[in-house]
Amino acid sequence: MQNNTLLKPEIASVNGVALHAGGDTLDDCELRQRACSELLRQAAISAGLLSANDVPEADGVLSEPACDAIELLIEQQLAIPQPSEEACRRHYAAHRASYSSGERAELRHILFAVTQGVDVAALRQRAEATLLEVRCHDGKNSAAIFAKAASTLSNCPSGADGGQLGWLRASDCAPEFAREIFGQTEVGVLPRLVHSRFGLHVVEVLQREPGVIQAFEAVHGAVAMALRQSSYVTALRQYLSLLAGAASVVGVDLEAADTPLLQ
Repeated sequence: MQNNTLLKPEIASVNGVALHAGGDTLDDCELRQRACSELLRQAAISAGLLSANDVPEADGVLSEPACDAIELLIEQQLAIPQPSEEACRRHYAAHRASYSSGERAELRHILFAVTQGVDVAALRQRAEATLLEVRCHDGKNSAAIFAKAASTLSNCPSGADGGQLGWLRASDCAPEFAREIFGQTEVGVLPRLVHSRFGLHVVEVLQREPGVIQAFEAVHGAVAMALRQSSYVTALRQYLSLLAGAASVVGVDLEAADTPLLQ
């Protein structure tokens, strides 16, 4: 693998290929995403699916040929079996609430946005302190305290309205956010931070309207897709782990957390 970038000690790299330009400050999540993409790009070259002349950009954006080659590489390397009828029924029985139609929740939140250059550890500390603060106040003052925190701390325009998001369905939200909110029974300030592509959320569920649970036969396709997606994520994580184990990865902790690539 050629190295077209003169590396400095502070620059993260995979097999000598820089993941960012000198002086750039990326959060851990972005670094892990770029490292995983670069591992797959290099694997595609090794497999003869991508020209060795392909060079990643300093901003981490892959070329169109690289994206196509990685898609083909993953298709070749990951064998995802079709889930059995029995497995689908077990999953449906354990997650019936997830397969309902019409479920709604009235929400408000305080968003701590993860942006380029932000100190994620400090951001998490502020978010956790805010979560503790709003959970410690029950009764008639709780709404005012939440609204004040939202207006002063939230990076979402809803902060001006006390963090109010109104009535939402799962389809109205980012999938990773929806998974934490819907198909549950909790009402009140959730006891955990909710993670999404936008950042960290302190969320309060004000009201819920349960949906109508659909019959297994009506959602069989969705159940099978959910199981295949779960198998895909597991297989891709294992494949990336093998690639990382055989590579020289500098300045990136690939074991710290899931990457957006795996979401």
